[in-house]
This record gives sequence, C-alpha cells and structure tokens, in this order.
Amino acid sequence: MREVAKAAGVSMITVSRVINTPQQVSPATLERVHAAIDALGYVPNLMAGALRLSRSHLVMVLVPSVAGSLFAGMLTALTESLGAKGYQLMVGQSGYDMPREDALLRAIIGRRPDGLVLTGVMHSPQGRQLLQASGIPIVETWDTTATPIDMLLSVSHQEIGAAVSRYLFEAGKTRQAVLSGDDERARLRADSYVRTAIELGLPEPVVLHLPAPTTHAQGREGLRALQRTGRDVDGVFCTSDLMAAGVITEAMAQGLAVPGQLAVIGFGDMDFAASMSPSITSVHVDGAAIGAKAAEMIAARANGQRPAKAVVEIGFRIAARESA
Repeated sequence: MREVAKAAGVSMITVSRVINTPQQVSPATLERVHAAIDALGYVPNLMAGALRLSRSHLVMVLVPSVAGSLFAGMLTALTESLGAKGYQLMVGQSGYDMPREDALLRAIIGRRPDGLVLTGVMHSPQGRQLLQASGIPIVETWDTTATPIDMLLSVSHQEIGAAVSRYLFEAGKTRQAVLSGDDERARLRADSYVRTAIELGLPEPVVLHLPAPTTHAQGREGLRALQRTGRDVDGVFCTSDLMAAGVITEAMAQGLAVPGQLAVIGFGDMDFAASMSPSITSVHVDGAAIGAKAAEMIAARANGQRPAKAVVEIGFRIAARESA
C-alpha cells in the first residue's frame, strides 16, 4: 500500500479509502490510485482489513435458483449499486427447501458479511433465529410478511394471483387453470388465483403443481396433463414464463389458437416473453428496482444509519401482450 501511495502521489489513508470507501474519493484521485494499483499489480489483503475494521465489504444474496433469468435484473442491479459503494456481491443458490437454506445461512453468518439479501420470507424457525441473532443488516425480497426480520422489499404473491384471475375473467376466459411450481411463493399465487376465480362465480380452476424450478418441458407436459383431466380449459396461468412458453409451444403444435382457444399468462416477464410469437402476457416485477433499493438499504445500515422506510412496497404489473 505504501508503494501504491508513493506511485500515485497520495497518502496511505487515501489508498485505503479508494479500496474501502471509494465514494469518499474524487474521481481524479480514484483514477490515479487505480492506475498505480494496476501498474504495481497490488492486490489488497481484504481479510486483514476486515479483521481490523470488523467490516468485510461483502454482501451476500441468496436466490432459489440461478437458472433462467428471473433474478437477473436484481443481481445485476445489486452488483452495480453495491460496487459503486465499495462492496462486493457474492451469490448463493439456496434451492427451494428450508434445510438447505439453513445450512447456507450458518455458513454465511459465520463469515460476517456486511449485509444479506434474501429471496422470500418463508424461513424456518431455526433460520429466523439465526438471522435475528446475527446483527447483520438483512433485506428480505420478492415476498411480503407482517413480521419482517429486519428490512423488506414487499411483493404480494396473493395479490398477483388475484389480479391474473381477474385479468383472464375480463378477457372472457371462464374455464381457468393453473400450472404452478411447488415452491411456497408459486403456491401462494396459485391459491389466491383459485380463490378469486371462485369469488367471481367461475368453476373452481384445476391446479397442477410441478417441481420447482419449472421448465419449458414442464409447460408442454402440463398442458397435456390438463387436457387429460377432461376439463375444457380456455385460460391458463403459469407461475413461470418458461412454463408459459412451453404451454404456448404445445398449443401451437396441437393447432390450438392462442389466445383465441387458449389464453396463457406467465410470471417473471423474462427477456424472451416479449420476443416470442405470440408474445407472452406476463406478470412484471421490477427486479432491478429491488436490487438497487436493497443495496441502498444495506449500505445505510452498514454505515450506522437507518433507511427512510424499513418496508418498501415494490408491487407488480401485468405486461399485456398477444398470448392473453
């Protein structure tokens, strides 16, 4: 560090700030110090700094799956927003079962990150106890609860299910069905969808639960399974866009008109949803907004501040396209 400071013509304290709190350094000084670091091949001992300052400058995020792109917007925004604040992001894949999440939480808490971003709020009692006792700033995302552990970026899956059922009803689709993943958040969407359809006076929708994370192939087989029930379905809510794409593929292979004979709505508004033919009507949740806001909340807490609001409603919208 002394050699870097000498080469850049700055103090060692300034070099330390460039590494640990770059937001406190002017752009010109940042550029000069980084040029010296690159020229000398200097790699800071971040572990030593973390021990000295009791700060790791690491933020962990847990997502159920890195397959597909449902969480891509959140991860990109977290990486960029945290990087601008001097933090590095590490990603853990928790899957959809609580024991695996608990094991990951123990490993993560033992490494004392400066913040933790969680997907969902359905944690085991043991997991909640670990998180509450850790003292680490925590942001729960992509779900809602009346009892957040610390901070929450709220998305109501019950409201999503209800909104999709009403959307199909208003489109004239009265024989509805759901292809749902078997994870907790997908089940919340499916259950609310069914309740809303019944409240609207419709026959109870048939629901098929499929192993998460769901796939295009499951969508194709799911439509065939719905047909085997003998129910004449004219509207399907799929709890992922990949399944919705599979349903559309299978419908077209069978010569069914989408949305004339079968309307299809997905969830996640992935990149391919708008470019498919027919394009997929999908529930859009702003993952980038979740990532940027989570980074802001974590950074505030790590610096001894409180965010303006500990619970922020993210919401959703239905992106209307050709499939419904």
